[in-house]
Amino acid sequence: MDERLAAAQAALKAGRGADAIQPLIALIQDDPNQPVPIYRALLVQLYRASRLEDAATWGEAGIKRHPRDVELLNVLGVVYRRLRRYPQAIALLDRAAKLAPGNTAVQSNRGNVLLDLDDGARAEAVFAKLVRADPRNAELLRQLGRALLSQDKREPAMSRFRQAVAQRKTLVEAWLDMIGLEVAAQRLPEAEALLAKALAANPDHPRLFEAQAMLLRRSHQLRHAEAFLMDLLPRFDDAAWLHYQLGATVADYDRERANRHLRRAVELAPDNLDHLMALIESLERTRTGDEGAHIEEAYQLAQRALTFKPTRPGHLKVLNEVLIRVCAFDDQAKLGDFKSRGRGWAAAGIHSALLKQLGSVRTPQDRLELVEQHRIWGRLTEAKAAETPIRRPPPRPADGRIRLGFLSSDLRSHPVAYFALPLFDHLDRARFDVYCYSFYEGEEDPLQAHIAKQATAFRWMPDTASRDVAQTIADDQLDMLIELGGSTHMNRLDVMAYRAAPRQASWLGYPHSAGLSMIDYLVTDPYNTPPRRELLIERPLMMPKTWIALGRMVFSDSHVISPGLPEDRAGLITFGTANNPHKYNREMIEVWSQVLRETPGSRFMFIRPEGGTPTFRRNLLAEFERCGVDPERIVFSTIRGAHMPFYNEVDISLDTFPLTGGTTTTESLWMGVPVVSLIGEAFFERLSASILANSGLADLATEDKAEYVRIAVALAKDRARRRRLRENLREQIRSGPLGQTEQFAKDFYDLIARTVAPAA
Repeated sequence: MDERLAAAQAALKAGRGADAIQPLIALIQDDPNQPVPIYRALLVQLYRASRLEDAATWGEAGIKRHPRDVELLNVLGVVYRRLRRYPQAIALLDRAAKLAPGNTAVQSNRGNVLLDLDDGARAEAVFAKLVRADPRNAELLRQLGRALLSQDKREPAMSRFRQAVAQRKTLVEAWLDMIGLEVAAQRLPEAEALLAKALAANPDHPRLFEAQAMLLRRSHQLRHAEAFLMDLLPRFDDAAWLHYQLGATVADYDRERANRHLRRAVELAPDNLDHLMALIESLERTRTGDEGAHIEEAYQLAQRALTFKPTRPGHLKVLNEVLIRVCAFDDQAKLGDFKSRGRGWAAAGIHSALLKQLGSVRTPQDRLELVEQHRIWGRLTEAKAAETPIRRPPPRPADGRIRLGFLSSDLRSHPVAYFALPLFDHLDRARFDVYCYSFYEGEEDPLQAHIAKQATAFRWMPDTASRDVAQTIADDQLDMLIELGGSTHMNRLDVMAYRAAPRQASWLGYPHSAGLSMIDYLVTDPYNTPPRRELLIERPLMMPKTWIALGRMVFSDSHVISPGLPEDRAGLITFGTANNPHKYNREMIEVWSQVLRETPGSRFMFIRPEGGTPTFRRNLLAEFERCGVDPERIVFSTIRGAHMPFYNEVDISLDTFPLTGGTTTTESLWMGVPVVSLIGEAFFERLSASILANSGLADLATEDKAEYVRIAVALAKDRARRRRLRENLREQIRSGPLGQTEQFAKDFYDLIARTVAPAA
């Protein structure tokens, strides 16, 4: 006997499969005409060692020599499935099935790949046939349930899962499938009851502990989930799932600790894409410490994640947000086109991803498509809410007062609160009772405390499920409910789907329609209301002059304007922006570059924390250089939060488009820095135009890109006007609609009173 074969057989007999690999490879290399058992043994051992690429290589060699061997075809099909090469996997398994149509393992593997390919109907046919042949096989019953569920046949799927656990109570995966179905239907008590039964049949099973943590998170009981997981940590310190769940649980209120646990999860399970994506997302959202370094790390990990060829909408959302932060425009294009990307997120219920679509609009068709993407999410969300409707209390006795509610996680030190503050500082107590509903996970800050003191009731509900929040609102018997966050992170927009108040509106936090038919109005003003009605889902609820006013917390004299012009201190004209990179695009950079080319000796300043990220700087410098601008003319001020003094280094702010500035535009003007803006058709393309018009600077906004360049270049030459604005613009704003906070509050409350008044 060949000594290499003897060594391989001895290793296999001793249970040391990995030691058999090299002797087997040596045998085949010397003589490819080896019998099929040699190829089978090598393929299996490579698979067990997770050497999947090697398994694919030697498996293909085996198939070439033994093209009709069912076992080789089957195992190689499984290898390709593990490699996410689903077309190759199904081709091999189809061949195996033709050769051995009664082979259960082949058919089961084939059904699983069909599920991976989202071909639920064919998968159902495969598993239904297998179940008919073996009706007491718990695993096959479960797989049939999965195939049914992939087609949204939820009740038949649940029936099969129940049959599976009746046959084998230890089949944890089937229990988890049932729990997942109940969670998806927002039947959390039913999910908890199933989990209790599963634990009774499988005590101390780690996957069920993980499910318990996920249920607590799903019901927004994050502190309880954290305590539960911390109790498990001494027993499962080397369990990747536990560190993953801990990281995900504490992320919104302890980002640094979240990063530590998620790094540990990735270290323990480097091939788990969910864990990797969670770490990427957490790093991208880390605002403490060296933010640039966090973003750079997230980007480098994103490059690794792209090698997995992710397709799930949640994963694509995370990647998109990281790539946006570093202006990796070419990589963004790899994630799909505008339509497929947005519809994927909408259909998956990921409404917060749609914010990043606003800056990607290019055509009139894109604007309409964006509306439809929001509608898709809205229809899905309202259908889920309808499955578990809230109770409607009887009408409250008429008492002449109006109950107005605000729904937001941002009634704290946040731009939303800065603009909403005038309504609380000048609350119309003679007519209104004001209720606030917050889900913020962090600690109370002074601004939240102030708002809570002004309001009739401030209901802080971070650990409350959305349906229960809606029920609380309904029990408060409001006349109108206004949400302030739209499709932004931590906003419970789904609460609005329950129609907890007879009239509902959106305002302030999100510059687009929310997508819900249950939201009746969008608060606008004469300048930002879209000229085409089809670009809004809600009816415009139009303020007489401005839809915002400048609250005293930010817009105060504590932010000092340096005397003289920045041009004189720097020796050149400085254009700049503090806008978020999710508003950047190549067309905009081309226009900015034209401004720079037509203003010799000028420079451009980015006032952004991303400036500390090497990839962000490298990508932007390359874009400007491509447009004929020397990279030496681009400078970066890496700052977050304490950025207002940096406006003293900027002569002219160039607005982003199509998604224009809001907070950044008001900040710039408050610091005496004029803003040049491009007006588009949609609501989010007209925010700066409204602010400029209400500041007496309507001439700085235009609908034409060439005119945008002309205005910016002319302003750079007009030292006298820039000096006047530097010295007088703050007072001009203060005396106009944006600064008249008491009048703004009166206009707002009058508008609400007219809206809720019974029809004559």
